[in-house]
Amino acid sequence: MTSPGLRPYLPSDAPALAALFRASVEELAAEDYDTDQREAWAAAADDEAAFAAKLASALTIVALVGGEVAGFASLKDNNLFEMLYVRPDLARQGVGSVLADAIEKLAGARGTKTLTVEASDSARDFFAARGYVGRSRNTVTIGGEWLGATTMTRELAAPPAAGGPH
Repeated sequence: MTSPGLRPYLPSDAPALAALFRASVEELAAEDYDTDQREAWAAAADDEAAFAAKLASALTIVALVGGEVAGFASLKDNNLFEMLYVRPDLARQGVGSVLADAIEKLAGARGTKTLTVEASDSARDFFAARGYVGRSRNTVTIGGEWLGATTMTRELAAPPAAGGPH
């Protein structure tokens, strides 16, 4: 697969990203969460206007493969890696890594020293492999269902100093 292209989120992306979010949760989280948990989690995209507002309230980037949406990720308040979702048929093919690289670079360029993620059980190993360290085990309630997650952090490299030696 060729490396995905990245671009900023556009309001017109909301329907495609909501569908990708649902499919990703339903298929890629099946080993870690039961059917009721996945249905409650995926229901976050049922109110498309609210889902679009959540995407727009953060710095959201979209990955494209062959001109089609392949995944998306968002950075909230420059220090929270809020969302990372990949189309199930493209999982484990580098789309998530390209998105994570971009979010980490954007956060670092904005002066963030420590990036935090609330990693689902399905994403915990992905983030650990990127150097994120588990800080606390949590449960979140979504639609009456309890879902496990882990708060993880990663120290980011300082951006290069402007006007350094020549």
